[in-house]
Amino acid sequence: MQIQTLAAHEKGAELKPFTLEVDSPEGYDCILKVLACGICHSDIHVIDNDWGNSRYPVVPGHEVVGEVVELGNQVKHLKAGDRVGVGWQGSACLQCRDCLRGDENLCDKNEGLIISGYGGFANYLRVDSRFAFPIPAGIKTEAAGPLLCGGVTVYSALRYAGMTSGQEIGVIGVGGLGHMAVQFASKLGNRVTVFTTSDDKAEFASKLGAHDAIVVPAGSSPPQLDRKFNILISTVPAALDWSAYIEYLDSDGTLTVVGVPEEPLSIPLWSLLTKRRRVMSSLIGGRAIITEMLDVAARFGIEPIIETFPLEQVNEAMDKVRSNKVRYRAVLTVS
Repeated sequence: MQIQTLAAHEKGAELKPFTLEVDSPEGYDCILKVLACGICHSDIHVIDNDWGNSRYPVVPGHEVVGEVVELGNQVKHLKAGDRVGVGWQGSACLQCRDCLRGDENLCDKNEGLIISGYGGFANYLRVDSRFAFPIPAGIKTEAAGPLLCGGVTVYSALRYAGMTSGQEIGVIGVGGLGHMAVQFASKLGNRVTVFTTSDDKAEFASKLGAHDAIVVPAGSSPPQLDRKFNILISTVPAALDWSAYIEYLDSDGTLTVVGVPEEPLSIPLWSLLTKRRRVMSSLIGGRAIITEMLDVAARFGIEPIIETFPLEQVNEAMDKVRSNKVRYRAVLTVS
């Protein structure tokens, strides 16, 4: 069949129509009719070859929601008509220790959907069904895509940092990642404090469920506080006064970093040692935690704040994402 896509044919190029020829699905593959697809900054990194592994033409789109239209003969968990979502990861070996532990995202042979193949800026998508996740009925089609990338990124990071309920959790940044972290942490029964650079985002965070908000101007150090946090999650791609934030952690507290600054982190070892604190990071999530995250989002009414664009306006939407003018996630809708 022919698939109509929008592709970048060289580094940093605008997206233009590009036709793919694909065979009928075999084995575990399936074909989805694309309904919506989020735009993530990682799509821009791949278009711009920032990571040095892009293959042109690049068809972006790794926050895909679609309807199953055709199945390979090994697919047993899906059926035609199912609404499913696909995130960053397109495949893994499914045999190594990480995969067998349910950490397919940590597999040495994992492949990004838009690194090894073509993404969801298209009318159809062929994908490994084992990385296609049924979307619960309570989640809107347009909102589901960002959950499969940004949503699972913060949810997995919080869970592996030890998030349960009844804890003190700090969220640094109220952007595309942070606004979802606030919702997951607060709706699962934790007291949430937000650190942000602007008064308007502080006010907005309270509407998302944050109990407190502290404004820290860009480039400044956070103020001293008289309480401690079990978990701090940093969602901003900027260097911060890590020493000051480490001091916010309670004994056995964890700083988990999902926003990636260009500079190496400078962490005082003594501050970690004396309170048995730890620093960690996290990358998306395996299949089990993606399924759990979708269930939690549906049950507790957690969804990203989105701005939608028709697929035909993809370059306009990409420009807004590049310039950080979208609040908070951009989503393409496919008619």
